[in-house]
Amino acid sequence: MNITRPASSAADDLRERFRAVRAESLALTASLSAEDQCIQSMPDASPSKWHLAHTTWFFETVLLQPHAAGYRVFDPRFHFLFNSYYEALGPRHPRPQRGLLTRPSLDEVHAYRRHVDEAVLALLETDAECDRPAIEAIVTLGLHHEQQHQELIVTDILHALSCNPLLSAYRAAPGPALRLATTPAAMQWLARPGGMVEIGHRGPGFAFDNETPRHAALVQPHAIADRLVNGGEFAQFIADGGYQRPELWLSDGWAVVQAQGWRSPAYWLAPDDPRLSHQGPAAGWQVFGLHGVRPMAPEAPVAQLSFYEAAAYAEWAGARLPTEFEWEAAHDAPGITQMSGHVWQWTRSSYDPYPGFRPLAGIAAEYNGKFMVGQLVLRGGSVATPAGHTRPSYRNFFPPAARWQFSGLRLAKDL
Repeated sequence: MNITRPASSAADDLRERFRAVRAESLALTASLSAEDQCIQSMPDASPSKWHLAHTTWFFETVLLQPHAAGYRVFDPRFHFLFNSYYEALGPRHPRPQRGLLTRPSLDEVHAYRRHVDEAVLALLETDAECDRPAIEAIVTLGLHHEQQHQELIVTDILHALSCNPLLSAYRAAPGPALRLATTPAAMQWLARPGGMVEIGHRGPGFAFDNETPRHAALVQPHAIADRLVNGGEFAQFIADGGYQRPELWLSDGWAVVQAQGWRSPAYWLAPDDPRLSHQGPAAGWQVFGLHGVRPMAPEAPVAQLSFYEAAAYAEWAGARLPTEFEWEAAHDAPGITQMSGHVWQWTRSSYDPYPGFRPLAGIAAEYNGKFMVGQLVLRGGSVATPAGHTRPSYRNFFPPAARWQFSGLRLAKDL
């Protein structure tokens, strides 16, 4: 028989964290209609409803089925519908066709979440004959996994809304758009010494496998900017013909610019954009964001840039992008600002394994390592990143042409 014992403080904290993270996903989608939550605006994005179901599938498949005796699967068909990329778990619905999943309904997905949540909390509240450390490790991984999808819920629906001529806001604006009368502070260069620096996760606390092992990396003497590049500065790049000057661009980037017709960051709207005609003549660049269309704020960090655009701007500015090692080593440097909570910051580092990298065991082995090719590392965290989700060692990664995320740049240069 199972014997229930008083829960430890750590176990209580984990249950409360589980409730809070799961509730936050629902809160992020509460203002969206069922139609909003079913749309898929491009193959790289997923419907909000799919995110809600997939994060639930993760707990059901990775935690409950192997570890909860007598667990009843909510719907066996969901195993195929909501697997993302786990080859070891069998076939799955094609990613570009997630927007075709009008069924199951949103109500059924919510019921699925309730079913799984009850089972997870029951598992955490009992002292069954099971591997408690393994269960708590899976729950912790699952919560960080869900926080990644919370960010995707925001960025994916923003992309979908940007494709709609109405350009409706994701959430209500807190007030009218205000233009600051002050001039943004001039960018300062912080000199950094060369030498060996320690890189990667250290100490207690959660980290993804791609943040390990901690190791020494060699950096050359360099300088790093004390703040992010802002919209006003990027507008100067545009005005100087930045998108028409092939000498500023990497070859692949220039090909994308020509093929896609890029002339500005992803959600910037020129004053003559026909989607703005209903509101009368616009004065200067407008930007579509979480609060709808607002005047471009020159002092705000520029966002929705691809790696190609970030690298082209750096070339135009007579600088370069920092490596991820330079970025991490400078994280706590005196004078540095805007390291997290604004935009993800492109680095000049390929997404490669650290020396001695080993993926997580079991199903989670497919979580990060299989993507370590053809992508670039971003550091920091954005306005869409859940609070407390990132660390100085956190490594985000995307292909160089991706720009629907809140991604911007910080400059560096050699000394």
